[in-house]
Amino acid sequence: MKLPNGYGSVYKLSGNRRKPWAVRITLSCQKDGLGNYHWKYKYLGYYETQVEALGALARFNASPRSYTVNFSNITFAEVFEQWSMEHYPKISSSNIRGYNASFALCASLKPMRFCDIRKTHLQAVVDTCEKNYPTLKKLKILFTVLFKYALENDICNKDYSQYIDIQQYKNRNPNSVVRQPFNQEEIQILWQNRNKSPYVSVMLMLIYSGCRISELLNLKKKDVNLAEKCFDITASKTEAGIRKVPIATKVFPFFEYWMHKNDCKYLLSTPDGSHLTYSNYYTYYWKPIIEHLGLSPHRPHDTRHTCISLLTAAGVDDKIIHRIVGHKGQSITDIVYTHFEISQLLDAINKI
Repeated sequence: MKLPNGYGSVYKLSGNRRKPWAVRITLSCQKDGLGNYHWKYKYLGYYETQVEALGALARFNASPRSYTVNFSNITFAEVFEQWSMEHYPKISSSNIRGYNASFALCASLKPMRFCDIRKTHLQAVVDTCEKNYPTLKKLKILFTVLFKYALENDICNKDYSQYIDIQQYKNRNPNSVVRQPFNQEEIQILWQNRNKSPYVSVMLMLIYSGCRISELLNLKKKDVNLAEKCFDITASKTEAGIRKVPIATKVFPFFEYWMHKNDCKYLLSTPDGSHLTYSNYYTYYWKPIIEHLGLSPHRPHDTRHTCISLLTAAGVDDKIIHRIVGHKGQSITDIVYTHFEISQLLDAINKI
């Protein structure tokens, strides 16, 4: 449908959305020294049908000064899409790939309402994505430009991107640095203190499953099968990470404990039954436990490397290790055609 010049526009967004029809108006147009035009838009809202969107645009044009925009339900993913549609035509293909790569790290933010996002949510992405400092700089840039865009369009009231800390990762590369697995003495200390706090059990659950900390913290009870002694990882940073993980006999009682602890839909929870986030767990449980027990200054990802080291030392086949911890195989055959029954995975994890 052809609308009058200066009237605004209505168009359908890609993907499967509850409100796919976007309405926007043009705020300004500037011509640079090369003769290229640069348009600045403002989005008025998102609607379930084209008719609703056209109606909203008509109401705006009938009384622009009295028209109010409700952006309360716009998600992080929708803000990114709108920002990218406006800015990608102005930047290089290499910059576009960089922004897309950073956006791919934000799985936990994508469905969130942008106005609900706080520093802790952004910092959790930084702390759990396991990327090096240059990549984290690009991630922070993405946060900065999206919050700037959101502020300009009255989607949020405060820029939380400016408070993100990436300096702690400046002198190390999480992808290449030699990790520090827990040694046998430290593992024994954890076992000896397992009854002092249920959050010590979380450290042992990580060691004997090989899960990423984010995978275990976001594990829902509906995805845990105590009868078959396994659980399903349904969301992960890699395709190989979507998998079925065996529950080792040693830590099975911990899974039973957390399953029946309260009504929280997540397996792990805070003392009051709320979802246990990374920042909460690391600040209030992981670090104090490490310091109290006199262990080396481990980070949660060290448990994953501990599991891999224990499995390797026990003589477990590399393909089974890949399957348990969610690593890609050495070849396409490993990834696509190799299948292990849960009994085989259980036999392997119970060797450590």
